[in-house]
Amino acid sequence: MNADWMVRLGRRAEQDYRDILRWTEKSFGAAQAQSYAQTISLAVQALAAGPDTLGSKLREEIGPGIRTLHIARNGRKGRHFLVYRVGGDRTIDLIRLLHESMDLQRHVLSSNDG
Repeated sequence: MNADWMVRLGRRAEQDYRDILRWTEKSFGAAQAQSYAQTISLAVQALAAGPDTLGSKLREEIGPGIRTLHIARNGRKGRHFLVYRVGGDRTIDLIRLLHESMDLQRHVLSSNDG
């Protein structure tokens, strides 16, 4: 039985990903940027198990159907959230990748493709 869901990255989430890695490389070097890319990838892979994966939280205060998953997992450190909602046909729409210190509601509501 294949329980995997398809995770689609929205335009803003793709831009967030590029911006995070560019900033990480500039601030901490290429090796750290590569390591952080792996951390984000592992979180996205965990999300492919379904929207209720361990650590996922429904965040109705941000918006209807909005959920978050912190990327820190399996001993890997991270400071960002995957912000997503369930789409149709076993699809998860990744709306944003936002730093934990950000006002998530403000940044999600400003997304054009969220």
